[in-house]
Amino acid sequence: MTISMYQASVPVFVRALTNLSSVLKKGEAHAKDKGVDPNNLLQQRLIFDMLPLVKQIQIACDTAARGAARLAGAEPQSFPDTETTLTQALDRIARTIDYIRSFEPAQIDGSEERKVVMKTRHGDVDYVGLAYLTEYALPNLFFHCATAYDILRVAGTPIGKKDYLGDR
Repeated sequence: MTISMYQASVPVFVRALTNLSSVLKKGEAHAKDKGVDPNNLLQQRLIFDMLPLVKQIQIACDTAARGAARLAGAEPQSFPDTETTLTQALDRIARTIDYIRSFEPAQIDGSEERKVVMKTRHGDVDYVGLAYLTEYALPNLFFHCATAYDILRVAGTPIGKKDYLGDR
């Protein structure tokens, strides 16, 4: 049995973002239980030179949305970075999941050798689809989801590996 590019991307992106949403909700509940404004979590960091939780969420969403679009050969939708509350961050995740789900398998399957150009502040980076997915999009998504999880965990949110991985 083979796995398609769609199966290796869209459902994985959706699952990671769904799990991110779940741990954020647990972080929100934990903050409320402790009498703390949950929105303060958005500015928490693991260490001073790392991005805060809100940026981890935004980058995770952008990575998944742009990943699906690039594999489909489409221009990625832009999501402005304007979230200042957990409610807004959770909404961004939901909108991103809806956007990712809008891609059909036929748009992404067969993209293994499709040229993907990723524009960065250091210049364009060229990939072919499979390398883009496995060497950049998935690792970057997991990095930012794991960092968001770690920030919530350091803040005392009672979450564990099962929360990061999600239910089956």
